[in-house]
Amino acid sequence: MRRLLDRIYRAAGGIAACFVALIALLMLGQSVLREFGVGTGAVPDVVAWCCAAAGFFAMAHAFKHGDFVRVTLLLESVPPRVRQALEIASLLIGTVAVSYLAWAAVAFTHESWEFQDMSTGLLAMPLWIPQLGFAAGAVLLWVAVVDELVIVLSGGRPSFVVAVEQRHAQGDFSSDI
Repeated sequence: MRRLLDRIYRAAGGIAACFVALIALLMLGQSVLREFGVGTGAVPDVVAWCCAAAGFFAMAHAFKHGDFVRVTLLLESVPPRVRQALEIASLLIGTVAVSYLAWAAVAFTHESWEFQDMSTGLLAMPLWIPQLGFAAGAVLLWVAVVDELVIVLSGGRPSFVVAVEQRHAQGDFSSDI
């Protein structure tokens, strides 16, 4: 199960990177086409949808790899048992919050599909299609947070803490800036 989940998080990070690359290509293409007088009116809509998809697909990967902002001043100054209790409390709160986010994202996307909502920009498209990235990313983040909660409840150390410590051991402090 561990390898499957890690592959899913890595794939989500790869999908997010593809959306970022697509954003770059669309914006470069739009810039070039403008110079030749070609209209590219729908590109900003597509770029906005790609930004949302990239952001939400990246969340699970970033969370698992210690790339979310965490305030660890208190955690670093308490004994290991207290730290574990605080990590559990934080992950429980995070689980509740992300559960609501995932539920709302899926419900929102389902409603758009059910009511056949269409985009209002130059590119008429069923809204549920670009909203899928939002819903899928939110669900993946929920899986990642619950995964971390299970790890910590089982007595393990959070993956995000281990990832940061490994980077520090290699001399990489870039995420601390």
